[in-house]
Formats: sequence, C-alpha cells, structure tokens
Amino acid sequence: MTPPQRQRRSPQEDPPPQPAQDGREDERPNPERLYVVAGADGNRADLDLVTLIVASVEDPPHSATPEQAALLRLCAAPLSVAELSAYLSLPFGVVTVLLTDMLAAELVQARAPIVRKALPDRSLLEAVMHGLQRL
Repeated sequence: MTPPQRQRRSPQEDPPPQPAQDGREDERPNPERLYVVAGADGNRADLDLVTLIVASVEDPPHSATPEQAALLRLCAAPLSVAELSAYLSLPFGVVTVLLTDMLAAELVQARAPIVRKALPDRSLLEAVMHGLQRL
C-alpha cells in the first residue's frame, strides 16, 4: 500500500487588495491628523465621559473647523462626551480639546451629570406606598 501523495500547489498571484470599508484604510486615526485637529497646545477642560454637552448656537461660525461644526450639529440635543467621541470616531482626549476651545468661545455649554443622592429612607417610601394604597 502506498502512502497518499501530496499534490503541489501551483504558484498563484496575490489576490487584489480589497477596498477599505467607508473609504478608510485603517480603523485607527492617523496621529498627525489628531495633532492637527487638537492643536499644538492641547488645553483641556475638566470634562468627564458623562458630562453632557449642548450647543449654544444653531449654526457654526465661519471660523469653526469641520470637527467643531460636526460637534455643533450633534449637540443640538444634549449628548455625553463619550457619545460625541464615538459618533466622530475621535479619541476622548481630542474631543475634550475641541470642546475646551468651543467652551471658551461659548459655542457649547457643559452640564455636569446629575449625581444620584443617597437612597431615601425606607420608612418614608413605605409611608408613601401605604398612603397611596388607602386612596
């Protein structure tokens, strides 16, 4: 009985490169582009991921960068900094630098998240529940 013979593969050409999705070559942004977007100084306001941002003006000024104009359009309704970062596909640090400039120009307002206070007393909740049941 003879062992099975391996067949040699003929050399094939490399498959043609597939076009990237959404016209982007890589999912990670180019670091040089991020530097240009954020600027050289990179000052940051004290913003959390859950800080809500809302636009103060309807139309972006002529001096606004494309990223700032996109932020203003998104902030017509309050959105968190994390959501803005995700929608624009920009890192959190770059978005905070952009928002810092916009806060200084009074184009947007930052609203601190509502912190939940300690839970109310259980006896108070029971008293309210019993009062509602009596109605």
